[in-house]
Amino acid sequence: MRHTMSSRERWLAALAGEEVDRIPFWPKIDTAYPRHQAPEFRAMTNRELQEWLGSDLHEGGPDGIRELRTHTSVETSKQNGHHVTTYGTPNRTLTCVQGFDEASWSYHPIEFPVKTPEDIATLTEVFADLQVEPDHEKLGEAATIQKEFGERGVCATGIGISPLMDWLQHLAGVQNGTYLLYDHPDLVEGLFREMHRVLLRRAEIIAEYHPFPVVYSVENTSTTLISPDMFRSYCMPALTEYGDIVTGAGKTHMLHMCGKLGDLLDDIGSLPAQANEAFTSAPVGDTSLLDGRTHMPNRCLVGGTNATLWLEPANRIIETIARDLSALPHQRGVVITSGGVMPPACKPETIRAVRDWVATQAA
Repeated sequence: MRHTMSSRERWLAALAGEEVDRIPFWPKIDTAYPRHQAPEFRAMTNRELQEWLGSDLHEGGPDGIRELRTHTSVETSKQNGHHVTTYGTPNRTLTCVQGFDEASWSYHPIEFPVKTPEDIATLTEVFADLQVEPDHEKLGEAATIQKEFGERGVCATGIGISPLMDWLQHLAGVQNGTYLLYDHPDLVEGLFREMHRVLLRRAEIIAEYHPFPVVYSVENTSTTLISPDMFRSYCMPALTEYGDIVTGAGKTHMLHMCGKLGDLLDDIGSLPAQANEAFTSAPVGDTSLLDGRTHMPNRCLVGGTNATLWLEPANRIIETIARDLSALPHQRGVVITSGGVMPPACKPETIRAVRDWVATQAA
């Protein structure tokens, strides 16, 4: 009989594809979720709520990196309820504006900093001026978090976002960013090289100095944003280099890819990573746990459900998870989560009922 594992042991074993005493469970609760719940839950911190749910905790922390510049600047301020980020050089300034969404309690881009080829050159100068180095004070904070967190779960930090995905999501937007990429490939690829240089150094610093065992690349990959050819041309080479650095240091490289991945699974499966997080079933995503296990046999699948499923009663959610798990050749290398962020319409009592069932599932 297996011994009862701590949540940290359970997470690390699942990420390594090893047997666990039970399948780990981690609903992804963001800052918006408790605001829509009953008063006793609204008064809880995120960790308190996760502990009430019985989750195997997954905690973020500082990346331990300091940014240095000589003649450019990146500054963020709050103006009229918006987050405004300026990218400054001696000759020009670019502006990114993020608006606040009350329902999700989060900020989203409403004005991208890059609109023209001239803007690409300006942003390239901003990235070319950027150097990164270890921030030992932040690394000490991360070590303290890890020690305090103990056996309650696993701690993770992040490298950043690969150049193409950052470009489309935050710097130029999907439509204009795609036009600029194909109309001005030399300019955009020059920017990507500077972004990649910084990310490589970030990966090296985290691999060498950071105490956390799990390192994310937060990609938000989806074929609703990019084509398979774009993924192969731009994302795969970058993620391969980051993954080689992270895994070479004995850490777990986790890919956050929360969209439609069906046409990319074989490519994703070839990357140096141990886990795919936010692995989302249909209809929000377009894959199942069986798809993931078939095309990525050695990858830990962290997800397996989707937001619409969590709007169903607990028994329906349990029936669906049970069906999807039963289709697998084995249940090692699986962590059940909400896929993306848990919808606030799903009550904590429903989540805990599902958790109690998942806790009966050995792997």
